[in-house]
Amino acid sequence: MPLLDLVGKALSIRTKYHKVIAANIANVDTPGYKEKDIDFRGQLDRQMSYAGPAEIEETAPDALGFSSLDENTVNVETQVMKLTENSMYYDALVQTLSKKLSLMRYIINGGR
Repeated sequence: MPLLDLVGKALSIRTKYHKVIAANIANVDTPGYKEKDIDFRGQLDRQMSYAGPAEIEETAPDALGFSSLDENTVNVETQVMKLTENSMYYDALVQTLSKKLSLMRYIINGGR
């Protein structure tokens, strides 16, 4: 699979993951809300084996996670950590894409 395709699919998953984390944070006070998560590696493998766009499934976390008295499983500190980590990965992917496109422009312009 070409690098641009791989980076594009990874960016798509990271964008969806950002939305999932934001939804978790937004529902921190919702009684009974179960934290959602995305298996990045599994989703990337699934998208790499499929030529077209793929839906990303949200999965509930393991039973080992945090739970409050109202059975809400969202831990804000954990979500903020995940959001920060996801943002760093997203930024790294954007930088990779930018460098690849700059290299392609350089080659197209005959090294000028």
